[in-house]
Amino acid sequence: MKNVVMKVVEGQGRNQSIAGPQTQHPDDFHVCGPRNVPSMNWKDLINSTWKDGNYKRTVIACFIQAVYLLELDRQENRTNENALAPKWWTPYKYKLVETLIDEARRINIRCNTRMGSCCSLSGFVPMRPNGAPRAVLAFRGTLLKSPTIRRDIEDDLRLLAWESLKGSVRFSCGLKALRSISDKYGSSNICVAGHSLGAGFALQVGKALAKQGIYVEAHLFNPPSVSLSSSIQSMDEKAADIWKRVRSMLPSNGENQGGNNDGSKSIRLGSKQWVPNLYVNNSDYICCYYKDPDGAAEVKSTETGNANLPTNNAPCAAKLFVFSKGKQKFLEAHGLEQWWSDELELQMALNNSKLISRQLKSLYSLPP
Repeated sequence: MKNVVMKVVEGQGRNQSIAGPQTQHPDDFHVCGPRNVPSMNWKDLINSTWKDGNYKRTVIACFIQAVYLLELDRQENRTNENALAPKWWTPYKYKLVETLIDEARRINIRCNTRMGSCCSLSGFVPMRPNGAPRAVLAFRGTLLKSPTIRRDIEDDLRLLAWESLKGSVRFSCGLKALRSISDKYGSSNICVAGHSLGAGFALQVGKALAKQGIYVEAHLFNPPSVSLSSSIQSMDEKAADIWKRVRSMLPSNGENQGGNNDGSKSIRLGSKQWVPNLYVNNSDYICCYYKDPDGAAEVKSTETGNANLPTNNAPCAAKLFVFSKGKQKFLEAHGLEQWWSDELELQMALNNSKLISRQLKSLYSLPP
């Protein structure tokens, strides 16, 4: 699995990076990437397009796509001249500063797979565009190719079984990288992002830093919401709820007087909180349970994903962006490409569903 860290740099415009009349690859930025990408100029340095939530979502999704292509470039032996990945960060004035490599030994063959990357603003940009992160740590998801499928499926099964990725070497590698760029650039100047399995890693390394009081902006695309442990816990909660209803119908003997203190250890956000951004598709059965109305405690919707965060005093666990396009095939609903579509219309909610609360409750629960 490959991840990367990126920084902002002054690069060519989108149309300037095409070299020669050669046949374009279907994963080329100019074939399947976003349209109408604005070129960065001096005006943009003052009034940045990064303030636009749609633009930010598009750019970060492109960085994650670059991580997938970094690994594919390696597997298909592409050189710097014909590599696909750089075309996905250059138009936004970022550069690759670090590649996270998962080193696995299999039958005496060392396999170095790219699981993520770090990009930062280019050194040629005289000042950081308003709202642009100085560095972005991006994680890719499962890549069903022979050099990567085994390791990726192992982590998929780990997450499915335990709802945790802490046992993976990729988790420790990602956490180390995120802490490093946080120390270098400041936690308020960076963000972590991922798609599918990569969103699971981004969520868990971001949460690990949040436990230490370091809050990093997070963007999670199609994050996994299905696991055996959460299903078992959900059944336990339903059984407990049924039992409480039965007990409430029985004559009271005074044992329960004094009130229920369960709420005292619920999410308490205090003066600062970690609020990740989740992007889910209604037709994607891997991530759709994040918006399960059965557990929704506090939801406030807006018409587009470009709206400001509503102000309220209730605990908010995440900003949930929901894309609903009617019935879609799974591969389309779970794909990354949808998140930079020009016609994308999102609904944003402050969501404190049971699933989101369970993911983040350890951050805000009082110690026993």
